[in-house]
Amino acid sequence: MRIQRFQPTVLAGLIAAIAWPAARAQNAPQVTEFEQVIVTSQKRKENVQQVPLSVSVISGETLQENRVNDVSDLSRAVPNLSYSSQAGAGLSTLEIRGVSSQAGSATVSIYLDEVSLTTRNIYSQGAAEPRFFDLERVEVLRGPQGTLYGASSLGGTIRFVSKQPDPSKFTGSVLGELSTTSHGGTNHVLQGVLNVPLVQGSTALRVGVQTGRDSGWIDRVDPNTLGVIEKGINSTQWDVLKLALRTDLGRGWSVTPALFAQRYKSADIDAAYLNVGAFQLPQGSTADPPALALFQTSKPVREPATDKLRIPSLTVNGDVGIGDFTGILSGYQRRFDRIQDGTSINVPYIASQVADPALSNTVYALPSAVQLSNKIDQVSLELRVASKDYDAKRSPFTWIAGVYLAQTKTQVFDNEPIFGINAAFTAAGRDINNPNDMGGSFPGAFTGDSSYYSARHYRDKQSSVFGELTYHASPSLRAIAGVRVLSATQHFTREGDFYYAGGPSTAVIDSSAHAVTPRFAVDWDLSKETTVYANIAKGFRLGAANRPIPSPDVNPLVGQDLANLRLPNAIPAAFKPDSLWSYEVGSKSRLFDNRVALNLAAFYIDWKNIQQNVVLPQSGFDFETNVGKARSYGIEAEGRVRATDDLTLNASAGLTRATFAEDVVALGADSNGVLNARKGDWVQGVPRYNARLGFEYRFYPMTDAQAFVRASGQWTGPSHGTFVREQKDHLRPAYFTADASAGMSWKKWEVSLFVKNLTNNHRIIQQPSIQSVNQALYLRPRTIGVTVSYER
Repeated sequence: MRIQRFQPTVLAGLIAAIAWPAARAQNAPQVTEFEQVIVTSQKRKENVQQVPLSVSVISGETLQENRVNDVSDLSRAVPNLSYSSQAGAGLSTLEIRGVSSQAGSATVSIYLDEVSLTTRNIYSQGAAEPRFFDLERVEVLRGPQGTLYGASSLGGTIRFVSKQPDPSKFTGSVLGELSTTSHGGTNHVLQGVLNVPLVQGSTALRVGVQTGRDSGWIDRVDPNTLGVIEKGINSTQWDVLKLALRTDLGRGWSVTPALFAQRYKSADIDAAYLNVGAFQLPQGSTADPPALALFQTSKPVREPATDKLRIPSLTVNGDVGIGDFTGILSGYQRRFDRIQDGTSINVPYIASQVADPALSNTVYALPSAVQLSNKIDQVSLELRVASKDYDAKRSPFTWIAGVYLAQTKTQVFDNEPIFGINAAFTAAGRDINNPNDMGGSFPGAFTGDSSYYSARHYRDKQSSVFGELTYHASPSLRAIAGVRVLSATQHFTREGDFYYAGGPSTAVIDSSAHAVTPRFAVDWDLSKETTVYANIAKGFRLGAANRPIPSPDVNPLVGQDLANLRLPNAIPAAFKPDSLWSYEVGSKSRLFDNRVALNLAAFYIDWKNIQQNVVLPQSGFDFETNVGKARSYGIEAEGRVRATDDLTLNASAGLTRATFAEDVVALGADSNGVLNARKGDWVQGVPRYNARLGFEYRFYPMTDAQAFVRASGQWTGPSHGTFVREQKDHLRPAYFTADASAGMSWKKWEVSLFVKNLTNNHRIIQQPSIQSVNQALYLRPRTIGVTVSYER
């Protein structure tokens, strides 16, 4: 404990020691201006300064240097990007510019290179999270991207762009990282990348592997004695493989097959109890549950998960005379199996239905699990042609046109056993299938100890055509018009069984949807240094079938929840599409001889027919519905300053105000009859602001060595985690975190010492409800480590 207390001081001393000999060698290289940043956000290579929308670009090197390891780190580095978490990797919902929803499809589309990883919002999983490994850059496109990226880019799009094979030279790199986490243990990362020309100048293979482990910092305690029985239960480990083979076929054509594969295993979630669960007190107790110490939990059932991603793709590029052709045939498979502790949601009610008091107490003490299996299988094909770059001698127009086809099968299996319940009834001489012994029971109600089973199958098909036309009125003035026309169908089936489902049942719902999403933009170079733009775009999400839940007649808890929320007994069988219009103006500048980069944007969003989720807390079910209108407006600013040849300063900030534009009856009311969402109330999961301030100082203590010091601070504003004012996650606090690193590179080696969460902030940042138990989510405690890398 004493060592942990003085670790920041030790780091500060090391930074001072490295920074002291700061006189730069006379022949050391100098960099006085920022380089151009080329992106493919509009599906052609462009300077980001001439892209008429708000885009944040973070290079792969910057991600690694600043230890931006996951989407939570990314949300603190990018203006107006936020997340809501179920406390673990692959369990987050992303939001951009206040467009936040836990229902329907995701509001932010995610791409790995050209492959869409975007799927439905499902309570049992979150967005896919490929490791930030061997990336060229990450592009965050704010605002709806429906024209070029289709459905589910309602708030924006995040693109992870991989480094590609290079047939011109052999390169390779290795990296090792070792660190320790306060209240946790030792962590490590090992990775290697090889780029091998197989045929000089035409064919190359790129291979990357990464493996790692992060220690846990949450301890499991006995609910009766409060003694620790397991330490660091939330450890994680992962393995990643990346393969890409590029072959130039001649005459401007190339083909690149690629594979990304990842396995991520967590031993438990990253959340802790604040108190012993009320369901863990003796049945009928009215005592207050004992408080727990920091980073402790008393859950009866561990909550591990295994998340596997496999993403094969085949990309063909070629010159077809009038333009450049790109074809992408891709697959996306995800297998996410996890367990949740279902004791609190399943056992107390069932125990209350047992006629024999002694047996009821026995059942009350049994553990229950929610066993979830998520399967996603997607195949997609995109074919597009982009015209040659603008040439005033050839034509004032440039354009892009394409078609997109996709078929997605999503399956969610939910099995909820109460371990030992059949044996308990047998030992007591009672019949669990007899409604006189177990209220509401029937033959087969607890087969295999299971109290509930559900299997949901979504088969989605989508086809669309899209295009954008740019008119270059002059070399400095451009006007853009684009549109996407989409058709989609969904076939939904659901099977349910056992006690909570009221016995075997099957539901089948077919639906279809059509959408047209236009975009209009103007882009004007005021000078060589400054570009201004305006952008108007429509975004949309498809509607879908609702997940059926038992009627109040079958499950009285459902009726109780609906009554408590002041909602009608009829639950909609499906929910409709929602859409929004976004209006944006901005500027992008490179000033003072390209030593200052400044991007500014302001936006206004009008969102209607919003898809949102309604949680029924007592029964543990939920459903999706449309809830009315919301408005979101705000600003973003990003700036970098090359203050001296050695010192770079960077800052970014985003402000968002996202509120409902009318009273929302569909989200229910509290115990006093006050609506949970009224006109002017904030949309859930949207911080008022986020900001980042950092610096990098590089110097040359000797001719062939470069030293560096980096530090940054990140601020996240307050938000509402849920519409329900009576829940603990309703008010999420503002919080701050800081990171720093220092090191040296010479020849082909680099060594750095880093610290994340420098102040060891223990503030609770979110309190997700997991099977109706609110748990505390913290930042990962202070982590200090060293990284050694070699590159040739």
